[in-house]
Parts: sequence; structure tokens; C-alpha cells
Amino acid sequence: MSSYLMLAYISTKELRNYLKRNSFVDYDVLLSTEFAPKLSLIAPAYNEGLTIEENVKSLLSLNYNNYQVIVVNDGSKDNSMEILTKTYDLVLTNLDFHPQIETKKIKGIYTSKNAAFKKLIVVDKENGGKADALNVGLNIAQNPYVVCIDVDCILDKDSLLKLAKPFLEAYGKRIIATGGVVRIANQCVIKNGRLVEVNIPDVMLPRIQVLEYLRAFLLGRMAWGKLDGLLLISGAFGAFDKEIAILSGGYSTKTVGEDMELIVRMRRYMLDNKLPYSVSYIPDPLCWTEAPEDFKIFKKQRSRWMRGTIETLSFHKKMFLNPKYKLLGMLSVPYWTLFEFLAPAIEFIGLVITVVFIVLGLLNWHFFFLLLLFVYSFAVLFSVIALYSEEKTYHKYPKQADFLKLLMAAFIEPFYFHPLTVYAALIGYKEKVMGTKGWGEMTRKGFTKK
Repeated sequence: MSSYLMLAYISTKELRNYLKRNSFVDYDVLLSTEFAPKLSLIAPAYNEGLTIEENVKSLLSLNYNNYQVIVVNDGSKDNSMEILTKTYDLVLTNLDFHPQIETKKIKGIYTSKNAAFKKLIVVDKENGGKADALNVGLNIAQNPYVVCIDVDCILDKDSLLKLAKPFLEAYGKRIIATGGVVRIANQCVIKNGRLVEVNIPDVMLPRIQVLEYLRAFLLGRMAWGKLDGLLLISGAFGAFDKEIAILSGGYSTKTVGEDMELIVRMRRYMLDNKLPYSVSYIPDPLCWTEAPEDFKIFKKQRSRWMRGTIETLSFHKKMFLNPKYKLLGMLSVPYWTLFEFLAPAIEFIGLVITVVFIVLGLLNWHFFFLLLLFVYSFAVLFSVIALYSEEKTYHKYPKQADFLKLLMAAFIEPFYFHPLTVYAALIGYKEKVMGTKGWGEMTRKGFTKK
């Protein structure tokens, strides 16, 4: 618990400093300068027919000049390709590129006949998974920096300006990656690819995920970013130095946690070659995504996250408590091992021991209820701190009713949501032992439209 409080303290302090430093930044200057980093957005898509039209509109209408959009259709079985072809007047093209990472076969590369969509490239390929689709994007990308996103995400209009700023400000160290905050878009209103109204989800499961994301991004990753010990840039939205990503081998198709694994491998590459570098983090809410609304889909998502964590830590076990890898090896990897990988197992074992003590009549009920009250109070307090930080900074939920809903969710979460996450993590353990591969179907409902 002390580690969580320490991270929260570092995060809130750094968040205040960030807001102070950026309060006078004029992003229009970055928009107009010829020195703005050139970006290639890579959006892998698999069965995204419900949201793909709105999402591509969002990507094409961002406030940025020097960028292209590469949508990689990873062998979708729905009507994603038909929607893209019809909406954006796509035609086959002969794009000259030199693949440096081996991938599944590309069926065709398309561009638009409409000059309004000149930034768009659509790649149709055989199904190979998200990592393979991202590697296709890396091969085709024509710019020195790539922004890898989930195609079901809606981006803030200034997201690329804010994401590119650390690359422009880099001095003495090479910025190899940067990421921003991801928020939950369920029940938010989307119009023409833009977020026009922020609402709290009606369903309790995604509503609590709003709180979870606030804790993770505002009270967790902000601190790790300050320490320069981030092990994860969210796969939903992150920017990378293309050269280092390719030199590191691109995205691994041997894990379902390809986003985390690539960051660890890129950092390991820089440390192995004694190259000065940094990974930047931006606390601005730049990306909005759809969260699972039913437990079946939620369980698939979280069990996959656990499998990805296990695989990444296994691939890079050499880094564990290895002083060669500095703070990454001595703190970040051990922390992730204990609090992300082992914590669900420890909780489950503790529950089993408690049941055994009850059966044997060995449990001290007075101490048990005091401990339970303390753990519950701390969990609620930590959520309230995250909610308070959001209200005092970005204030994306201005309605009083929405604030009260999130506050109520904080009191419900320890009894409802947390046991579900532990159960899903245990399923992830089982799936890893059984050799389960792949992502599994992630059915989406699509965004609300005005």
C-alpha cells in the first residue's frame, strides 16, 4: 500500500508541474512549423465494421499537417473492407516500399480517388493478428515516427500535436516512445469522428473501468514516466521512433501483449547498446476507447492482458534485478512482476487460506474484520484520490450527477469489480498453462451518434 501512495504522491506532484509548464504552450505554433515531426498513424482493424467509418474520419481530421493514416485490414470477416472502399473511394495502387519485417501476405494496397482523403492508405492482408498487422504498417510507413492506435479509438483533435511535442523537445537523449492517457468512451456522443459529449457509462462494469483508467494513468503511469521506468505504452495510442522499433525487431507475434513487449524490447536495445534515451508520458486525455460492457468480453480482455504480462516478463527475465538495466531492471520489472503478475495468485492463495482457517476454527474474526475494513477503506480512498485529481485537472466529467455516479462506483468496486479482475487473471494463468493462443473475439457495440 505504501508503494501505491508513493506513486500517487509522485504522480500528483508531476501532474501539477506538467500543467504549469504547458499552461502557456501555443500548439498552433507546432501546427504551423515545418519542423513538426512527420508521423505515420497505423491502425490495425479486424471486424471493426460497427465503428470503422467514424474512427477513420476521426483520424483524417486531426489538427496536424505532417501525417499519413495507414489502416491495416487484418483479414476481417465482416464488412469492414466494403465500408472503407465505399466511404473513401478506394482504388488499388502500386505503393513502393521495402519490407524489413516479415509478415503475412498483403492482398492489396489502396488509396483514395478523392483528394480530401489523400492522407489515407488502406492495406488488405491475410489474417495474422494485431502484431503482424502493426508490422505491416511499420514496413509501409513513410515517416520517421509511427503512431500505433486501435482503430476503435476516438482521438482528441490536438492529440498528435501533444504527442509529437516530446520528440521536438528532445535534447541529449533520444525519445524512443511517448504515450498519452486513454479514457472510456461508452455512452459518450460521437459526431463525424469527434467526441462532442462526455457521459458516464450507464452500465456499472464500464463505469468502474473509468475509475480504473483514472487510477492507472493519473496515479500510476504519471509516476513511472517521471522516474523514466515505464514498461508499457498503451496499445490503444502510442508513438514510437520507427528506426528503433524496426532495429528492435518490430512487434512480436509470439505474445498477445505486443504493446508492452515492444516497449521493453526497445528499452533493452538502447541499454544493451549504451545509447542515451527516454520514454515520455503525457497526462492529457488524448484517446477515447470502448470498454467491455459484459463480463464475457471483459474476461477475455483481462485474461489476455495477463497472458501478455507473463509472456513479456518471461521473454525478458534476464532483466529481473539486473543492475545492467538500471532502474528498469532493479525496480520496474520487479514491481510489475509482484504487483501485476503475482498479485492475483497471492490474493487467491490468501482467500483459500482464510477459508481453511474458518473451517478449522482458527480465524480471529475481530482481526479479520479490522483488516477487511482497512483494505476496503484504502481501495475506496485511492479511487477518490484519482477522482479528485481528475476534477482538479482536466475535469472531463463536469456534470454533478456523473461525479456522484463515479463516487458511488468507488464504494462498489472492491466487492464487485475487483473479484472479477482477479478471476479473469486466474483464467489468464490457466490459459497460459494450457497453451491458449490469440486474442479471441472482442465484440463491440459501436459508439453513440447524434
